[in-house]
Amino acid sequence: MSGAFLAGLVAGYGVAIPVGAIAILILGLSARTSFRVGAAAALAVATADGLYAAVAALGGAGLAGVIAPAAGPLRVVAAVVLLGLAGHGLWRTWVAHRSRPTPAARGGRGMDTPGRAYAALLGLTLLNPTTVLYFVALVLGRPDTADAGAVPAALFVAGVFLASASWQLLIAGGGTVVGRALTGPRGRLVTGLLSSVLIAALAVAALLPG
Repeated sequence: MSGAFLAGLVAGYGVAIPVGAIAILILGLSARTSFRVGAAAALAVATADGLYAAVAALGGAGLAGVIAPAAGPLRVVAAVVLLGLAGHGLWRTWVAHRSRPTPAARGGRGMDTPGRAYAALLGLTLLNPTTVLYFVALVLGRPDTADAGAVPAALFVAGVFLASASWQLLIAGGGTVVGRALTGPRGRLVTGLLSSVLIAALAVAALLPG
């Protein structure tokens, strides 16, 4: 049983650590808003990873054949969403730089609240079919997880969730530190523009053949 949990930890860190658009979004949210918002986004990503790990552990080999044909269209959808977020981020950054936003306006739009950040990041992370294929491959390679029943599978999923959550929360904390270090208008403008450009670049990269 402990082997399944440790395998989940390793798998969770394996899928969470590479820096991509999701990590940049979490970092940017924490820097622009607060750790609460960044933490909500981080937990949303961990929830999606846990759900995909659970689907992989329960679905087994048959799941890969179902997901693989949809990988291309889902990649396009994810890229479109990322481009939309990049454009929205550019607009918000420019508006905030040109005029001082009121507390109500800053707190009630986009992903500037924990609930909205959680919902947005959960949906965006679930658009990545590569994650479930990754977990399917790992589960099928471990008979103690795939064939030994519900308890090892649950331990595997718990390990994935804890690993992903700990890493994403670390990113959110880093974003908060960056936000405090760059509290001036120019610092916010630079980080907002950089975040949007990086997200747009990652969206374009997602459309390129692998």
